[in-house]
Amino acid sequence: MESLEGMKIAILVDDGFEQVELTEPRKALDQAGAETVIVSPKDKRVRGWNFTDWGELFSVDLALDQAVPGMFDALQLPGGVMNPDSCGSNRRPWTSSRPSSPRTSPWRRSAMARGPSSRPARHEDGG
Repeated sequence: MESLEGMKIAILVDDGFEQVELTEPRKALDQAGAETVIVSPKDKRVRGWNFTDWGELFSVDLALDQAVPGMFDALQLPGGVMNPDSCGSNRRPWTSSRPSSPRTSPWRRSAMARGPSSRPARHEDGG
């Protein structure tokens, strides 16, 4: 992977994200020199999903209501059973097939406006 030194990457998650889709990409991003920040509607901790059951708790670095998309160079959206896929009209609608809430809409618009290299990658997209 090329150097990502100086880049700040938001990892936008809520309870139920697929744990390995946060931990493995985050490890690679950190090793490439990026600063990764867990952003969530939860203000303290968020729980992953580990294949068939609840996984680990992860500390939230920045509450969603205090984050601004322009603070970051890129956005990572780990997939999972509940992270983007169970959004509905709730506060977590991050997939394009569901309506957006006022809290997450700016994140999606910002990522999509930057072009394909910064668009959210989802497991079913091969990313």
